[in-house]
Amino acid sequence: MTFIKSFIVAIILCTATANSAYSQTSSPATADSVKTLTVKVKGITCAMDLKMIAANVEKKQGVSSCKPWKQGTTTTFEIQYNPAVVTEKEIFTAIENTGSCENPDARPYKVKQ
Repeated sequence: MTFIKSFIVAIILCTATANSAYSQTSSPATADSVKTLTVKVKGITCAMDLKMIAANVEKKQGVSSCKPWKQGTTTTFEIQYNPAVVTEKEIFTAIENTGSCENPDARPYKVKQ
């Protein structure tokens, strides 16, 4: 009987210690801190433009995804980001600083607000 009591006390202590250790760890991006931003972008001429813009935006720390919707003269992107890490203005700048696939030195994309 003493062995069972000791075993139960040991399990309770291990559980309590493990829970307090896990509760002290913090996650940099929780579900509460992720926001969705919908951005309209003008100046897109081909499918490669979409990929280049999405890749450039996703390089930003704090951006978890950048998905284009249907391509057109004005294309909408849905961006998942953590506002504690990256601002909307920084995302807009990343879009507008993306070079064109036809001319990498050109900056033809403009965020439509």
